[in-house]
Amino acid sequence: MKLNCDLGESFGAWQMGLDDQVMPHIDMANIACGFHAGDADVMAQTLALAARHKVTIGAHPSYPDKQGFGRRSMALSADELNNCLHYQIAAIEGMAKVHGLSLSYVKPHGALYNDMMADERILESVITAIASYSKNLKLMILATANGKKHQELAKKHEVTLILEAFADRQYTDQGHLVSRKVPGSVHGKTALIAQVKQLLNDGSVTTQSGNKLTLNADSLCVHGDNADGIALISEIKALCQKS
Repeated sequence: MKLNCDLGESFGAWQMGLDDQVMPHIDMANIACGFHAGDADVMAQTLALAARHKVTIGAHPSYPDKQGFGRRSMALSADELNNCLHYQIAAIEGMAKVHGLSLSYVKPHGALYNDMMADERILESVITAIASYSKNLKLMILATANGKKHQELAKKHEVTLILEAFADRQYTDQGHLVSRKVPGSVHGKTALIAQVKQLLNDGSVTTQSGNKLTLNADSLCVHGDNADGIALISEIKALCQKS
């Protein structure tokens, strides 16, 4: 299973995440495009790091919400969302070319990610934006119990999906992520490793209510701002390589 991480989320003098420690261990880097975090310098530094470690790169666009780190929902029209995504994808794709890299996929960030998983109309708007972009890109979304339905929707627009699971997040019975506002929604070391092993060995997670949920995932996400996840990333990588 491929390991991915959200990176490039610093801004100016504000440091977010441990990108230099993460990049050597991952397969895919989801790079912020400037709307929730990141700027021209941070993007360039992150892309150079990805090039050095031969990591596949993806755009990590969000709602235009830098003050809220992209974690607040916004009521955008389909056209506004389409343009918002194209603007951000074009920015990171253009900078990637400078570093001899080719953009491979898109993974929406924060509230946009959660909103598209909760509302099929938003998901289709995101898929349509990816399909209408000038470069053939894949779309990374959450692996849920509705995976087959999501695949059919993407196929209608000729977009390939990458289904991801999370190493450090707690799940609802429907396969959505428990809100970060809820205590225990982000796993500590013991629960994190246990969830990774369960995903790799059984293709499932244990939900917040204690139920077993089967997930068909292609990639596993570890957050670069989670110190426990970073401390264990070598172990997680080793587990993924064995699966």
